[in-house]
Amino acid sequence: MYILGIWDGHDSGITLLNDSNILFSINEERLSRRKLEIVFPEKSIEYALHYAGVKKEDIDVIAVSTSEFAKTLWRMFPFLKESYYLLRRRKKGYSGFNTFKKSLKYKITELQFDPLSRGISKAIIKKKLKKMGFKNYKLLFYDHHLCHAVSTAFTSGFDKSLVVTIDGIGDTLSGTISRYENGKLDRIKTISGKDSFGIFFEHVTNLLNMRELEDEGKVMALANYALKIEDEENPLLDFFTVKGLSVKARYGSLKTYKKLKKILWKYPSEQFAYMAQRTLEIKIIELITNAIKETGLTKICLSGGTCSNIKVNMLIKNLPEVEDVSVFPHMGDGGLAMGSAMCANYQLNGITDYHFKNVYFGPEFSNDYIKTILEKGEYKNIRYEYIREIEKQVAQLLFEGNIILWFQGRMEYGPRALGNRSILAPPHSEEIKNELNLVQKKRVWYQPFCPSMLLDDAKTILEDLKGTPNEYMTMGYMVKKEKQNLVKGVINIDGSCRPQIISDLNMRYAKLIQEYKKLSGSGIVLNTSFNLHGEPLICSPEDALNTFSRTTAKYLILENYLVSKI
Repeated sequence: MYILGIWDGHDSGITLLNDSNILFSINEERLSRRKLEIVFPEKSIEYALHYAGVKKEDIDVIAVSTSEFAKTLWRMFPFLKESYYLLRRRKKGYSGFNTFKKSLKYKITELQFDPLSRGISKAIIKKKLKKMGFKNYKLLFYDHHLCHAVSTAFTSGFDKSLVVTIDGIGDTLSGTISRYENGKLDRIKTISGKDSFGIFFEHVTNLLNMRELEDEGKVMALANYALKIEDEENPLLDFFTVKGLSVKARYGSLKTYKKLKKILWKYPSEQFAYMAQRTLEIKIIELITNAIKETGLTKICLSGGTCSNIKVNMLIKNLPEVEDVSVFPHMGDGGLAMGSAMCANYQLNGITDYHFKNVYFGPEFSNDYIKTILEKGEYKNIRYEYIREIEKQVAQLLFEGNIILWFQGRMEYGPRALGNRSILAPPHSEEIKNELNLVQKKRVWYQPFCPSMLLDDAKTILEDLKGTPNEYMTMGYMVKKEKQNLVKGVINIDGSCRPQIISDLNMRYAKLIQEYKKLSGSGIVLNTSFNLHGEPLICSPEDALNTFSRTTAKYLILENYLVSKI
């Protein structure tokens, strides 16, 4: 049975399943080249089917997430979501009317008109699919937070777990708490969209003149530079009350925004960021602790956009009563397509186990294809050569202090570069870190980079290596003080980092790091996403060459080809 999962909202994308095999998964931004794209993912659907060699008539089931009134309205009038996309990404000029539009958006997302909105959404999706040539398939819709919950529970490898979803809002909810055991997911508590941790943090992001749904990680990073405020003096802690499994916001979403704006007036931006981050940490930890006490479950599965906060995840991991934590690699709405496909596969076939070996679910390109692109001569002032053992050459270049643009194998699924579409550098140099931020990536100076490290090195450098080593950069760890000089370019000012811990030594990326370790004595490299700030992760060799031409980096690796600037 072929199942196609579709998400057509923020960070739209698709997943193609066959039985328990994930054949292909991609987000539309990688093909449209607009970061966090928000259209019906036609490009992704066509690309996936072509890549997998699957015909449209072979698709048995199409699964879609979310049928709330707001999403249905956007499906009816696509210009509304395009208008919001341009507003959110600051592609429109400032207008006093923008504040009204945002206020209206938050109120509309709380409205519910099921089953009417679901019926309208189904009709609109069917019309789009018919236009694309799909016939004789079953169309199924699934709840937003169910998709989040299923995706993290079914990919964790845990036999039983506490499953927690936390985000802004979806199908009128901002979170759920469920019990997963014996292949069955039972929801035991919901958090209303009116009591949303995610919307609270969106407001903070927006008030700090950053882009909500995109720059929350910058808020977390900025918080590290604040003069700390004692919890009893933090006015934001009163914004939420947690009792048992219940979460209550003190104010509605719009009043929360107004209250936050008044508080920001009195504090520097970094302190405001710190207070907001601390509020998330304290309240979510309180909720998780209560849920563990009530259920007795000590393995935790997390998903939803708010679960991209690695500092909160780290605190959850380090709770004494927690045995292990699994965070879904594509925890935000971009992962809903996979969640919906898994929901359908469970409903129809009872499949619950997708234990990931890796998350390289995108396209790959052969050396022959790359050679034809290079031979066209469209990219000027470069030379290239085929190198059989490319890992050794690149390790030497890294050891000499070079920044390397690295393109290998199938593209990563999710928002993190995991060694197939990465920019690499030595991990110990603050000078290189600053060059990457300000010259190459064109990002804010305080935004940290991440390390990729071999498991053996992680054991010697990290203080709190507990549970399953995190392979997908979804968790924070503290670096031992005596080891921090080795990794100055990849840690926060507080000594924390967000590592990719590599245990599969057969992949080419691991072999590269092993070769680098022979030269440097440390199996750790700086790894950041292969893109410029504000652009999606690159997908194809053409994308790689285009980005290479717009940086000052000297070296690009395309599979076995070393490309250098003349």
